[in-house]
Amino acid sequence: MAGHKIKLQSNDGDIFDVELEIANQAITIKTMLEDLGMGEEGEVIPLPNVSSAILKKVIQWATHHKGDPPLPEDDENGEKNTNDISLWDQEFLKVDQGTLFELIL
Repeated sequence: MAGHKIKLQSNDGDIFDVELEIANQAITIKTMLEDLGMGEEGEVIPLPNVSSAILKKVIQWATHHKGDPPLPEDDENGEKNTNDISLWDQEFLKVDQGTLFELIL
C-alpha cells in the first residue's frame, strides 16, 4: 500500500515516521517486521539496538533506494560483486569505522 507509514523508535526514544516501502529496503527491518507480524499503519516498532544517528542514516539510504529492483544473487562461488557500487553509495559509506560497523549490523 503506497504511503502506508510505520513508526521506528530508536534506542534513545526518538520516533521516525517512515513509509513501509522505505523501511522494507533495510533487510534487517523487513525481516523483523515479517517474523514478528508487525507493520500495521502507525504502529511503533522499537529498535533497541539502533541509535537515532544510525537510524537516520539507514532511513536516508533506504529512501534513496526506494523502488530499486532486488539485488541479484551472489555468484556461484559466494563472492559479493563490489564492481557495481554506485557513486552515491560510495559517498554515503565514507564514514568512520564505528559508524560503518553500526550500519552493517
